[in-house]
Amino acid sequence: MGIFSFLAIFIMVRRVQASFKFSPLRAKWMPQFTTVTWMSIGLYVLAQAILKEGIVLILGGGSLLAVILLAEKEPDFNPFNSVIKAHYPLAGVSLLSGIVLIIAHKFYNDYDQFFIYAILAAFVWTLARWATTKKERAELNFVTQQNQMLDKLVADRTAELTKQKDELQQTLDLLQTTQQQLIQSEKLASLGELTAGIAHEIQNPLNFVNNFSEVSMELIDEMEEELAKGDTEEANAIAADIKQNLGKIIHHGKRADAIVKGMLQHSRASSNTKEPTDINKLADEYLRLAYHGLRAKDKTFNAELVTNFGEGLPLINMVPQDIGRVLLNLFNNAFYAVHARQVEAGVEYKPVVTLSTHQKNGSIVISVADNGTGIPGEVKDKVMQPFFTTKPTGEGTGLGLSLSYDIVVKGHNGAIEVQSKEDEGSEFFVTLPII
Repeated sequence: MGIFSFLAIFIMVRRVQASFKFSPLRAKWMPQFTTVTWMSIGLYVLAQAILKEGIVLILGGGSLLAVILLAEKEPDFNPFNSVIKAHYPLAGVSLLSGIVLIIAHKFYNDYDQFFIYAILAAFVWTLARWATTKKERAELNFVTQQNQMLDKLVADRTAELTKQKDELQQTLDLLQTTQQQLIQSEKLASLGELTAGIAHEIQNPLNFVNNFSEVSMELIDEMEEELAKGDTEEANAIAADIKQNLGKIIHHGKRADAIVKGMLQHSRASSNTKEPTDINKLADEYLRLAYHGLRAKDKTFNAELVTNFGEGLPLINMVPQDIGRVLLNLFNNAFYAVHARQVEAGVEYKPVVTLSTHQKNGSIVISVADNGTGIPGEVKDKVMQPFFTTKPTGEGTGLGLSLSYDIVVKGHNGAIEVQSKEDEGSEFFVTLPII
């Protein structure tokens, strides 16, 4: 009768092994399953060959009990706990039968039928428990399969998302690099537009310097002649004229020097160092530079420049080259708008660009107005967005007003607003806090 305990071990291991068919636990426990299976067969064959029936019953019951206890301690076998525990009766009956057979052989022989029936009943009970849990084990296999499929899907999806993330990161890095290049190109473009205006502006004081220098040289020759004649009075009069000319040369030389310094200041990278600045002087200089820059491209273009500067305005703590870029961009846009309308309207149209400054509520407001083409209402809210432009393809980067917005709002805690009517003109307001 000891075969039933070993047979129960064999069946238990095989059923659990089958239930792990689609589970990753199969690989973990496969060596143990194989070992226990062959040990149960080997022990039974060996015990049956050399041991008495009582010892075989005890060995079988003890082995079954050991397998049950070990299985209960492993969390991996929790789904089979109820079935595994169903083997306790068989293990107990086998142990009891073996002990009684050894120590009370006569009693066992008198009631051997009861012990046999008990062992058979316990064995049938274990088989019945496995049969009743067949559906549960099938469901477990199904759930395990589904989990494996889900794990694979999750792994595949994770790999796909990781790949997409890497691709998006590369695209973002490329876009950021491109954006920096475009911003630098915009700054260089504004510098290029300044060059023509600066050349025109610097030419005037240089002409004065050259002319007054030539006149002064002629006056010196005349003064030497008068001194040779002994006419000191006339010589003194000529010396006064020379002195006056030298004063004009100094004045225009300083003017040329200021223009060159302004060009160098605009061309170098912003140091982000704020300094007190006369906004009227800065705005007036960039207005003329922008105007002459456009005239250098198109000699036929003319516009009326109107300036209304507020008197007694305090100095503003700002980064001059940054605010200069903002003003230059606004002036260029204004001249572009009036020039575009002039091409359409013809000689009857008179382009006008107006620059105004005034103090309001602790801030300085700079207004740049034009009577050009205006901005359509449906796009007016987009003009500050990066890469948005109303100019034809190839004529604008869409970064000018975006950079201006960042400089004024983020860099100087100011504000920039626009009012416009299509075919009537536009007006931009730049508000900079005094403190």
